Amino acid sequence: MRFVSVILFGLLAAVQALAPPPSSAQTTKADVARSLDSQLERLSGIAMEIWDLAELGYQESRSAELLAGDLEAHGFTVERGVAGIPTAFVASYGSGHPVIGILGEYDALPGINQDRVPERRPVEGKDRGHACGHNLFGTASAAAAMAVAEWLEATGSPGTVRFYGTPAEEGGSGKVYMVRAGLFDDADVVLTWHAGDRNDASPGSNLAVKSAKFRFRGISSHAAAAPDRGRSALDGVESMDYMTNLLREHVPQETRIHYVITAGGQAPNVIPDFAEVYYYVRHPDPETVRGIFDRVVAAAEGAARGTGTTVDFEVMGGSYSRLPVESLQRVIYENLEAVGGVVYDPEEERFARLVKETLDAEPALGSEKEIQPFQWQQGYASSDNGDVSWMTPMGTLSTATWVPGTAAHSWQAVAADGMSIGVKGMMVAAKTLAFSAMDLMSDPGKLAGVMEEFRQRRGDDFLYDPLLGDRDPPLDYRVNPGG
Repeated sequence: MRFVSVILFGLLAAVQALAPPPSSAQTTKADVARSLDSQLERLSGIAMEIWDLAELGYQESRSAELLAGDLEAHGFTVERGVAGIPTAFVASYGSGHPVIGILGEYDALPGINQDRVPERRPVEGKDRGHACGHNLFGTASAAAAMAVAEWLEATGSPGTVRFYGTPAEEGGSGKVYMVRAGLFDDADVVLTWHAGDRNDASPGSNLAVKSAKFRFRGISSHAAAAPDRGRSALDGVESMDYMTNLLREHVPQETRIHYVITAGGQAPNVIPDFAEVYYYVRHPDPETVRGIFDRVVAAAEGAARGTGTTVDFEVMGGSYSRLPVESLQRVIYENLEAVGGVVYDPEEERFARLVKETLDAEPALGSEKEIQPFQWQQGYASSDNGDVSWMTPMGTLSTATWVPGTAAHSWQAVAADGMSIGVKGMMVAAKTLAFSAMDLMSDPGKLAGVMEEFRQRRGDDFLYDPLLGDRDPPLDYRVNPGG
């Protein structure tokens, strides 16, 4: 049905061309920007509260409710607990087409935390943190959705703006379950963004991924007095890891395989009867990921047979690589240029210089003010928004929420995410998302062009087959790291 609407939008564009011109688009955007700026204190407060909470995937109950409640208070209709996930929700405003979705994330990462200071200072007693900027991500996206709702109301424009509250991006594949549940089927376009160390809206893709926990079971025994009676589950894990590391020599060069042993025994003199290893397999092509993953499974089965143990595995997540739509990226890029980059005040400049002393990476300080050139980029991370991009045209951008040269999942990222540098990048994102949604809603011809390019890139014979299969959402994947 989506592509029938391409024709309808084209006809609507022709009709609108005969109608009196609307008020200046720049004035409208300026009004929206002023409205967002006037809410800076409130929006910053929400982002910082989510930073403090630092809730892990599928456990983001308070963070999700902060955003859902704020959207509800601004006139959105909110459906909570969608796709069988308590912390997933959809908030809608308006009616009819076009339907413009905006994605928002809010999960933190385990194993890293940092105070809001420019030198390494973990927060005592805290074992998690927002090292990927999702506290800013969810807040900016919700702010953009509310700004578009205000614009729809003020102008009487038709259409629906929809905020998708998407949990557990970090390894939990939350959006994949939402795609599988059909929540994006009637969306015409989806917009998203991410925290980063630069301002960029270039077209590009990333890596598809499939992950699983492999669980070996053996026989426990005294490692010195009765070693012959034991069969070590840890031997099974280590044998699997050895064979998988040999596999790296015989896979396409774009492949990434990595793992962590999440359970390996408790004492050296007790042969462990249980061990677990958590694997990720990545490649730009989802079908290649499937094939390499099957070879990793074969390594696990061989390891079990050779060590006298047994093995089973649980697929934990899987997502497609991102399908880019260049015409949509052009819309976002033009608005990002209009909004501009991040400008530090003297205190932020001091903070940034101190952080920069701990980094050895480009770009240089000062680049936070710039917009990066529009050019193809191949990324090597993964995101569950890849599946969304194969369901409906999806555009994305990043903004300089971090000191230039900062890597994701670092203490430097946590520090900036929790203070005004991160908030300034968040506001750049909120304005750019809002402006882009307004352009797509007010220009049916532009929207139709985006949808047609998407159709051509995806192909008419595409059949969605999620990499994670038909499993239920792993709501406890952060609760039970050792089985």
